[in-house]
Amino acid sequence: MHLSRFPRVSLAHLPTPLEHLPRLSKHLGGPEIWVKRDDCTGLATGGNKTRKLEFSMAAAVEAGADTIVTVGAYQSNHVRQTAAAACKLGLGCEVLLEHRVDKPTDDYLQSGNVLLDHLFGANIREYPAGTDFDAAMAEVVAEVNAAGGNGYIIPGGASNKIGALGYVNCALELVNQANERGLVIDHLVTATGSAGTQGGLVVGLQAMNANIPLLGIGVSAPKDVQEQKVFELACETAEYIGAPGVVEREDVIANCDYVGEGYGIPTDAMNDAVLLLARQEGLLFDPVYSGKALAGLIDLVGKGHFKGAKNIVFLHTGGSAALFAYKSQLKMD
Repeated sequence: MHLSRFPRVSLAHLPTPLEHLPRLSKHLGGPEIWVKRDDCTGLATGGNKTRKLEFSMAAAVEAGADTIVTVGAYQSNHVRQTAAAACKLGLGCEVLLEHRVDKPTDDYLQSGNVLLDHLFGANIREYPAGTDFDAAMAEVVAEVNAAGGNGYIIPGGASNKIGALGYVNCALELVNQANERGLVIDHLVTATGSAGTQGGLVVGLQAMNANIPLLGIGVSAPKDVQEQKVFELACETAEYIGAPGVVEREDVIANCDYVGEGYGIPTDAMNDAVLLLARQEGLLFDPVYSGKALAGLIDLVGKGHFKGAKNIVFLHTGGSAALFAYKSQLKMD
C-alpha cells in the first residue's frame, strides 16, 4: 500500500506508543493485554480522529477550502480535534452539534469537549437529535459560499474513504511495531462508532494479509447495522487505495452488547472499567467510546472469549476530555 500518493498534512504525533499493561493482564488472569496509545496523537489532547484528519484536512486544503463544516454529538471528540486542526491550518470551522442525550447536566453542556470547541473558536450551531445532517451541512456550506468563502464538509468522525486512510496507515504502523519487538498479536480490539477506525483497520490488515482478527466493540448501533456500515466503508476505502475486494463480509465483526441504554449514556461496566484502568495502570479512558469498549474487552476476557490467545492489543481511541463532562455521573468509590 502506497499511501504517499494521497494528500496529507502533519497533525499527529506518530507513531503512537504500543505499551504492555502488566497489572491489568495479571488482574484479568487471561492473555497479555497491550494498548495502542492513539490517545497520544497530540492534537487537542489527542484521539483517533487526528489520524483521519491528516488526510481529510489535506483534501480540504487541496480543494481550496477556507472553512471546514462538520458534525458530531454534543460531546464529540471528532469535533474537538477538527476545530483544533482548523486552527492549526488557518481555516474557519463551522460545527453542527447534535443533542443526543436526554436531560444533559450542566457539566455536559459546558465542560469537556464542548469547552474546548469554544476555546478553539469554532462557530457552534446546535440541533435536535435526528436532524438530517447531510442537508443541514449542505445548508451551512451554501451559507459560507454565499458570504464569499469556500466551505468543505468533513463527515462525522471523518468517517469516509478519505479519513479511513488514517487507519489503513495505523494498521501498517501497528504491524511494524509488533514485528520490531517480536510480538505476535492474536487479536486487535477497538471501539467502533462512525465506522472509520474499524473500516480503515480492516482494510489495512487484510491488504497486508496480517492474519490478525479485529473486533469492534460498538458504542451506538445494533450489531447488524454497525457491521454493515463498517463493511460498506471498508469496501469503499479498499477500492480507493486500489485494493478492491480485499475485505470480505466475514472480516467485519462487531460486538454491540455493551452499548447500554444508548449512545453517550454511562453504564456501570464502563464506570468500573474506567476506574480499574485509572487505578491499575494510570490510564484515562472516556465514558462514551473507549470506556465502553474497554468494558467489553474486560468482560469478554472473563468469559473466555479469547481462549488460547497470548496477546491482545486494545486500540485506545482517546476521548478523556469527556470525563469532565460526565463528572457528576461517574462513581469514584
